[in-house]
Amino acid sequence: MTYLEIFLIGLGLSMDCFAVSLGMGATRKLQWADILKMALFFGFFQGIMTLIGWFVGQSIQAYISSVDHWIAFGILAFIGGRMIFGSFKIGEEKRSFDIRKTKVLITLSVATSIDALATGISLGFIQANILRAVITISVITFIVSVTGARIGHHSTFIPARWAERVGGLVLIIIGIRILLEHLGIL
Repeated sequence: MTYLEIFLIGLGLSMDCFAVSLGMGATRKLQWADILKMALFFGFFQGIMTLIGWFVGQSIQAYISSVDHWIAFGILAFIGGRMIFGSFKIGEEKRSFDIRKTKVLITLSVATSIDALATGISLGFIQANILRAVITISVITFIVSVTGARIGHHSTFIPARWAERVGGLVLIIIGIRILLEHLGIL
């Protein structure tokens, strides 16, 4: 797996965090300390959940090696599709929480990193460099979360739904590429 693909996966996974950060930045008066704390939690949980998923993927990879590319494709396509579908839902659930409360921050961090757990499983199937992936995903999520909060703070037009749609599409495309590569088409 190339660094560009890991970067794009990190970008795709971070879109949920971007959407939450954007909404929080738009609806709350967040100080820099609040923004940095939120971004650190989001980045940490995205990375740790990817690592946990990778361990799971590694442990079962020998049993499913003949279909691992189909599973990796399925997981990434499912996550991407869910992100795209979820972006069409109208709701205030992402804005109704006070991100400054640690309990809320942990809950949102876990909720936004479930996709990273599933993606980590698929990375375990394709023997990706997990250290590079975890660091990249964590750093991208941190930067995207800070950026989202700052954009939300200064913007009246919030494109959070489009960010989730693009992130979902990126994950689907990477899943398709993994499948086509393993089938010998690419």
